[in-house]
Amino acid sequence: MADRVTVIGWDGSPLTAAARAALGAATLVAGAAHHLVLPEVPAGAERIRLGSVALAARRIAAHRGTAVVLADGDPGFFGVVRTLRAPEFGLEVEVVPAVSSVAAAFARAGMPWDDAQVVVAHPRTLRRAVNVCRAHTKVAVLTSPGAGPAELGLLLEGVHRSFVICEELGTDRERVTVVTSDKAADHTWRDPNVVIVLGGPARPGTAGETGGWIAGRDPSAGPRDWSLPAEAYGGEFGEGETQLLRASQLARLGPRIGDLVWDIGCGSGAFAIEAARAGAAVIAVDSDRAACARTDATARRFGAQLQIVHGGAPHILENLPEPDVVRVGGGGAAVVSAVADRRPQRIVTHAATRDAAELIGRDLTEHGYGVECALLQSVELDTRAWTEKKRSVAFLLSGVLPRRSA
Repeated sequence: MADRVTVIGWDGSPLTAAARAALGAATLVAGAAHHLVLPEVPAGAERIRLGSVALAARRIAAHRGTAVVLADGDPGFFGVVRTLRAPEFGLEVEVVPAVSSVAAAFARAGMPWDDAQVVVAHPRTLRRAVNVCRAHTKVAVLTSPGAGPAELGLLLEGVHRSFVICEELGTDRERVTVVTSDKAADHTWRDPNVVIVLGGPARPGTAGETGGWIAGRDPSAGPRDWSLPAEAYGGEFGEGETQLLRASQLARLGPRIGDLVWDIGCGSGAFAIEAARAGAAVIAVDSDRAACARTDATARRFGAQLQIVHGGAPHILENLPEPDVVRVGGGGAAVVSAVADRRPQRIVTHAATRDAAELIGRDLTEHGYGVECALLQSVELDTRAWTEKKRSVAFLLSGVLPRRSA
């Protein structure tokens, strides 16, 4: 096992005395190509071109001597430190940090970043990273080959965002470019790069704010209630939008950061807005232009990041990006069947009669979903006289694909 492993962050600025001392004593140095040609790397040291960190860690663990790992930015922030500290390698690690590439990117842009989401995009997480960009107004994306600015722009089709693309930060080839998301695919971008994704309606109360109290998404930014009454959305709800039914639908879908939610038959937009408040990206669909306009106005009032699509289901769904969870607020069994063909992890809908519920349930079962159904009955009381004001009854159906993890 290596006698000592020092991980040195490099941001393009001169190395600190501690970093130079560690490098001077190294008998093995691992890093990217531009790290291994630094003049401080000892001529006689074994050099490892850093590709797979796990493979490098195994070689370091077998090395007899002093090892140094060079990494861009802060190696403890989405960096190599996590892998090197894995119990399987048994390495004791010292870290000499540097300015993270995310901090450097926001510095180049002249912007604060305590209110930003930070995500890592590589081919298997690209879609989820894009969903975060759909759902939030300020996101830093740490990209990788095959999951860079061009791919982000292509997957954000229909959603306008601005990109601040910071290429090869800290090197003499550093370049910062500002483009709109629809133009990002027209260029070739150099790795490594960080993309700051900006845009969308600001939430109420942001003008003149001096800062929050927690990094990332401020949980106090929206209403405390999990499911708001009709008055909060400007009037009466349509069928299937009652407060208790909506709360039950949200509980069964469990929308979360990184998810894409379809809300088909969005009506007032109440469900779509509350799914967005949970941190998910949301596409709200309705065949009624008035419903789309009402949803758009309410989303702006709440500062919710929604993509609103006017059109009738199921045919309008064909070109929408892959959903994780779906609420079908209207359209019945035909729309539920079309949604199930797209294989979202969870589907929730409601029916007014038992026959309609059985038809939907059978179709979901045939598509391989595990189906649950509950008869929900709620009675609203006038607490001045404790008399009944309003009664609603609905069959709540939910389907879950058992072979996909929650």
